[in-house]
Amino acid sequence: MKSLGFVEVSGVVAAVDALDIMCKSADVSLVTWERKLGGRLVTLVVTGSVSAVTAAVDNACARCIKKPCASAVIANPHPETVRLAELSAKRLEKQAQAKKATKGGKKAAKPAEPQEVVSEQITISDPIVQNKTEI
Repeated sequence: MKSLGFVEVSGVVAAVDALDIMCKSADVSLVTWERKLGGRLVTLVVTGSVSAVTAAVDNACARCIKKPCASAVIANPHPETVRLAELSAKRLEKQAQAKKATKGGKKAAKPAEPQEVVSEQITISDPIVQNKTEI
């Protein structure tokens, strides 16, 4: 039976540490991860058998360099819950592909050619503004 495990921790470094602990302690695999508040809050989602996910989440909560903010294990998740996790994983994958495409598709920039500077003189034809005196 498949299950989902969630660990939410403060900071990317602590999240990587928690993921390492989870993957080393049980047969689980990363589904996706979400960064909120500029990476100050990171949620890891792993999948595997119920016992493996439970052991992984418990070990991460006990041994992580920072105490997790929240954790949960969902045994036999509803299809909508699985779909939500898959959407998150697909979005992460699309972002990675887009980033890879922009890095590979960049061309060397040409040196900018000097442009002619055009200046214009503006005259005001409003009689109220023209009659204004300076102090």
